[in-house]
Amino acid sequence: MMSTNLYNNLEFNDDKPAVSVLLQTAFSKEIRVLLKKGQSMKEHKAPKPIVIEVFDGEINFGVEGITHALKKGDLLTLDSNVPHDLFAKTDSIVRLTLSIQDSVERVEHVIE
Repeated sequence: MMSTNLYNNLEFNDDKPAVSVLLQTAFSKEIRVLLKKGQSMKEHKAPKPIVIEVFDGEINFGVEGITHALKKGDLLTLDSNVPHDLFAKTDSIVRLTLSIQDSVERVEHVIE
């Protein structure tokens, strides 16, 4: 059994989103992305399906050129290789579920 808390050690970066691994299972990597108001993640694709959950705040989630307004509690899935981007309308906490076959480094590269 593994356990963690999404709200522990919340440290937002001033210049770019903060990405941290919450835990890793046999099938997934649970990632926390902290975005301050106005921060973004440029358009990118994931090689495997992903799940996004907004735990706090509001973001614009762009999918293939269409912007979706997401707020606290919203949850969505995205198939592999679908272009998407994020923009924080307010300070936001986002949980990202990646396939175990995906890399955290790929996510970190997106915010550079």
